[in-house]
Amino acid sequence: MKYPSIHPKGWPFIAGFFVISVMLGFLWMPLFWLGMVLTLWCAYFFRDPERVTPVDEWLVTSPADGVVVQVGMRKPPPELGADLEPRCCIGIFMNVFDVHVNRTPIAGTVTRRVYHAGKFLNASFDKASDENERMSWAIRPQGYVEEVFLVQIAGLVARRIVPFVPVGADVAPGERVGLIRFGSRCDVYLPPDLIPRVLVGQRCIAGETVLADGAASYPARSGRMS
Repeated sequence: MKYPSIHPKGWPFIAGFFVISVMLGFLWMPLFWLGMVLTLWCAYFFRDPERVTPVDEWLVTSPADGVVVQVGMRKPPPELGADLEPRCCIGIFMNVFDVHVNRTPIAGTVTRRVYHAGKFLNASFDKASDENERMSWAIRPQGYVEEVFLVQIAGLVARRIVPFVPVGADVAPGERVGLIRFGSRCDVYLPPDLIPRVLVGQRCIAGETVLADGAASYPARSGRMS
């Protein structure tokens, strides 16, 4: 089994944990081993595995690894447009053990990227979408009128959202667009004519799990946890 690569943004933190571990080791050796455990966890947190993304202009894929905590109507953040009507929002919660490199949910052009300062509530709560620190993205698919919105939301222990892609950039399906440190949530707001294909409680894989299919004509899924 090949261990996934580590994202370059993580190396300064891994190096910092290691240096602190060595310094603590001069004071008391058990502290060194504790620090090394944290260093290994940091390396695990910043892992950046390869993903196989389906290439289809009508597919919306998950931007994050995690569990679906919301599928329902919600008004997008005001920084994306004060006059926007409520849309179907799919909220995906990432715990500290999930991969935190986020990917674009659809191919297109980044038309807006807006940072909003806020609180650091537990990201699994619905109110975190409104009150927490966030980075809001608008992506316009090629040949499609409506934009898809992606909102990266900082969580209880997260303190930094790091974007990789500038406004005006063309992004491919499942392309890496940002990183959230440490524990967080991603919300995807679908255009009005797209129907969600995931359920609350379902685990998603970034760049692979299909959240919505604009070319499908069948109704929204129903199901239960068991």
